[in-house]
Amino acid sequence: MFATKSRIGRSVAIVLATATLALTAGAAFSPAEAQYRRHYHRGGNAGAAAAVGIIGGLAAGALIAGAARPAYAAPRVYDLGPAYPAAPVYAEEYYEPVCHWERRSVWVGPNTYQVRRVKVCD
Repeated sequence: MFATKSRIGRSVAIVLATATLALTAGAAFSPAEAQYRRHYHRGGNAGAAAAVGIIGGLAAGALIAGAARPAYAAPRVYDLGPAYPAAPVYAEEYYEPVCHWERRSVWVGPNTYQVRRVKVCD
């Protein structure tokens, strides 16, 4: 969101952080309204309210701090020197036989043929 290397980006981040801290401190130390104040006298937990305020302030500060700088660094580019094309490779061509299955009559005994599946390779 903000450029962290520029002077303007840093100053904007500092102003936002200061404003967040001021608003959080103001909300934490301001008196509650009368309708909420009476519940604390009946046994409400003031510590829980303070804890929720502190946790909320920390969450807001984390969001603002996370938005003030980039999540990842720029990718590094390495110079590998001049790139030459690969040398040609000369090899004999090899063709695998093409095989398939056929039904053929197979001699199985005296005067007997049966039709079976036979693998035929060309």
